[in-house]
Amino acid sequence: MAMEFEERLRDRDAWSIGDGCSAERVLGLLSTKTVFLVIRECFYGTTRFEDFVTRIGASAPAVSRALKQLESAEVVARAPYQEAGSRARDEYRLTAAGEDLLPVFLSLMQWGDKYLQGGRPPLSFVEAATGRTTRVSVTAEPVPQTASDAIEIRLNPEWQGD
Repeated sequence: MAMEFEERLRDRDAWSIGDGCSAERVLGLLSTKTVFLVIRECFYGTTRFEDFVTRIGASAPAVSRALKQLESAEVVARAPYQEAGSRARDEYRLTAAGEDLLPVFLSLMQWGDKYLQGGRPPLSFVEAATGRTTRVSVTAEPVPQTASDAIEIRLNPEWQGD
């Protein structure tokens, strides 16, 4: 099965979008495991550099590079904070563009749950207000969207850890 091209695009050798391919650009942005895991942690509520390093298990320089890459693409933004008796530091929060990565994040999780976890994923993502499982699917518009702050992450009781 494959998508179908409109008539004028069916001769694939007659046209090219070159560097204009959006999928290629997204893969360039999310080019490392660390970058993607930083986004995951942002959705999970992580905001502080040290917590990213600990929760991702990557080196501080790798996390720093990932945050800089995401900041320059305006996926995350810095927000200053200061705890009493400490110097001012920055937190990292998703921007609107970062929030728009939620379906990308959830669809990759959904695929991994089905094909890499044997259908027994460690976590489930549910609509907090109703408890209904969230799913990503390809549909025609309009489709109501669920914001990340309306999703609750739960431990799947069927999960059998490695």
